[in-house]
Amino acid sequence: MPSCGRSTRSSPDSAMPEDTARPTPFDLVFAPLAEARFPAIREAMDAEGTDPFARDAFVMVRPVVELMMELRPEEGLGEVMPEMMALVHLGYLCWLHGSRTCEVTPGALADLVAGPGPPDAAGAERSACYVQYPARRIWGEPVAGAAHQPLDGCFVARAGGHLDVAAVFGLHPERDGFTVVDVGGPRPEALARADGAPLFAPVLPGGEAAGLHSVTGMEELLELGWRSDALVRGGRPGGG
Repeated sequence: MPSCGRSTRSSPDSAMPEDTARPTPFDLVFAPLAEARFPAIREAMDAEGTDPFARDAFVMVRPVVELMMELRPEEGLGEVMPEMMALVHLGYLCWLHGSRTCEVTPGALADLVAGPGPPDAAGAERSACYVQYPARRIWGEPVAGAAHQPLDGCFVARAGGHLDVAAVFGLHPERDGFTVVDVGGPRPEALARADGAPLFAPVLPGGEAAGLHSVTGMEELLELGWRSDALVRGGRPGGG
């Protein structure tokens, strides 16, 4: 099972596996400003009676617009606008639900990607958190035709039968920024790869021998998000 705690860690020398000490996107992007900026967003949304899970309404709230303007890169948002909106929205929902980071151990990862994965938690309450996978174990191609990047983790936010996922690829201390892939929807049904390979099987050369996994499309990424949500909620890894 994953271990869950607050995203901002106050004790860097606390006893934990090496992988779990990695900074998360919440640490890097939102921790410096969350307590200063997110309460104003919550107040504005409460005043307007806006559902915090409704992204279209969320991005129209004035404090959100102001924050987006501050976070945008010098060259502007351009084509990355949807991904930036997803990152801010799910980062806010993560904060609203306790700023949790749920760290998946290597053993739990093996069960997470095997077979049908953890069973869904029927009637689950609304929630949001960041799920962090073991370092450099899951890979994907977030930019079509570009090099594969490791998947650090996913922001997942669930409301009823809908899950929003903001996957973070290529997070590295020496890299300025990271790549976000946004996907959302109900859990995919009867999902299978066209070549008959198991879901999450590695596609990188030597990946199987190295114990790697891959996500090969948006539906497969969404399925990973659903499995991660079920694991965090206490579903039995590998159950069916």
